[in-house]
Amino acid sequence: MPPPLGYADVQRAAARIAGQVRPVTVAEAEPGGQPYTLHLALEHLQHTGSFKARGAQNFLLSHRESGTLPDAGVTIASGGNAGLACAWAALRQGVPATVFLPATAPKVKADRLAGYGADVRLVGTEYAEALAACEAFAAETGA
Repeated sequence: MPPPLGYADVQRAAARIAGQVRPVTVAEAEPGGQPYTLHLALEHLQHTGSFKARGAQNFLLSHRESGTLPDAGVTIASGGNAGLACAWAALRQGVPATVFLPATAPKVKADRLAGYGADVRLVGTEYAEALAACEAFAAETGA
């Protein structure tokens, strides 16, 4: 099991993705009579609409730095925010991305992934089938 992440790891990740993602916009929420101030991170303003863009950029950049980014690129089984973030980050970094979705996924999701340059593969009717195909693809190609 890898060691737990520490503050220095977070600092390195922040430095690594600086300039690659949008700064986090925050807004103060109505306190509702509570004795504290609450701020909300407006993650929907980030590239691809979620915080996962930061993680995807950090993943690719850290693997590139360590020389462990496969020539075959990256692969993921996700039609949600993780898939979008992976495809977007891969496009930004010039890395091939292959995204597996069930054939029942909404066309708008597949189209958005393809718009980020991903090789979109529709497999089966359930997520588990897309995941199995993704795992087989990764084992075969090294992605």
